[in-house]
Amino acid sequence: MVPGLNKVIKAFERRSLPILFTRDWHPLDHISFRSRGGIWPPHCVQGTPGAEFHPGLRIPAGATIISKGTSRDAEAYSGFRGTNLEELLKSLGVEEIFLGGLTTDYCVRETTLDARTAGFSVTVIEDCTRAVDARPGDGGRALADMRRAGAKLTTLSEVVKRLAGTQQ
Repeated sequence: MVPGLNKVIKAFERRSLPILFTRDWHPLDHISFRSRGGIWPPHCVQGTPGAEFHPGLRIPAGATIISKGTSRDAEAYSGFRGTNLEELLKSLGVEEIFLGGLTTDYCVRETTLDARTAGFSVTVIEDCTRAVDARPGDGGRALADMRRAGAKLTTLSEVVKRLAGTQQ
């Protein structure tokens, strides 16, 4: 997945398109953690190695990083929840969002649905996402939800071709 995302990042750089990353950036006692009644073990705790991006993921110098889930008492699967992502995208003139990353059935799904609600066109790069599949089939159901909401589902190779201008 990371090598695929790096190819998309390179294609965006060649076209001088904005590149944004979202990340979980939880306080130590976040509401999503089992110790507070949530469903997850502690993860992506602010300032710890577990909150860092994958070491192989290329983060360009000009990229914007949006931290979500920063409030101890609010869950935020979507990159739009509790952030300025919508305003930032609109200020950049973004009309279409390309999404990949973790996880298909939680963060990618919720970010896609919120982006559609905000009026953005969304393209989900299926082979650049991975599901948790806490219940078998969650990833597939999430993809179906995103498609029903009007998101386009595509592949890495199709996105790279499109961004290279060989397919419109």
